[in-house]
Amino acid sequence: MDTVTFPNGPINMAGNLYLPPGFDPQDSYPAVVTVHPGGGVKEQTAALYADKLSEQGFVSLAFDASYQGDSGGAPRHLEDPDARVEDIRAAVDHLQSLDYVDAERIGVWGVCAGGGYAVAATMTDHRIKAIGTVSAVNIGASWRRGWYGTGVDSDALPTLNAAAAQRTAEAQGADAAFAPYVPAQSDADTPYDLQQAAEYYLTPRAQHPNAQNRYLMSKSLAKIFAFDAFHLVEDLLTQPILMVAGSDAGSLWATTGLHARVRSDKKLVIIDGATHMDFYDVPKYVDLAVAEAVPFFIENLKGN
Repeated sequence: MDTVTFPNGPINMAGNLYLPPGFDPQDSYPAVVTVHPGGGVKEQTAALYADKLSEQGFVSLAFDASYQGDSGGAPRHLEDPDARVEDIRAAVDHLQSLDYVDAERIGVWGVCAGGGYAVAATMTDHRIKAIGTVSAVNIGASWRRGWYGTGVDSDALPTLNAAAAQRTAEAQGADAAFAPYVPAQSDADTPYDLQQAAEYYLTPRAQHPNAQNRYLMSKSLAKIFAFDAFHLVEDLLTQPILMVAGSDAGSLWATTGLHARVRSDKKLVIIDGATHMDFYDVPKYVDLAVAEAVPFFIENLKGN
């Protein structure tokens, strides 16, 4: 694994580049960008998948989102969906600049919100030839309607009102306010997936100093709530797509809804008994996802 940096406009992006066994810089390889979840960093599940894909012959790039982790950008801890999508395009720019990457054989693999961002990037950047998602989440829809998707979009209005009031306060000199991605303390109303997420992010299981479980509330919420990762997917996504999710994931509705809308070549894999978080690092489920991803990318990143 090599640490790399690459430009994204004025922002300097930080990534980890994973090279296949027996790597030969004179050879030409297919490549995959792995996209981390909201609140995550490149060293967590994105790195796990990048490493496993590199073992199967792909050059793989995991990177930190703009404003987060080791990447640049201010204000810090901003979750900006449009910026997250542009991050992926910049990662493709970087891979195409490498002599040993075949510029016509680049795919994307996204986890959770990273899956939604990957869809949005792929449908609008046709340099990406194939996309895979695991435990996909359309962050805008999920935050508007709730983890289980049972609410309505207008449920976001009270939170938007609070964000507006906080932005006014900050413009008048108040300290910036941050909110957690996952609840540090659970109660009877906390979805099981989010309880598992807290155990993943906030304990030695996967805790990382760059993943501080907080986003800048006043400037992130309006951007998130107005975002739809799957807007126009019926018409703009022409590349093949693989969607992997767990039968017991509260987020499953995002994957099944996406599958119902996509018109390009598609494959839906629902793993019985798996939760949303199982695909982050539980070996059994990660291996099942990789077992689907590898032949999918081999088939669809053949090149000309």
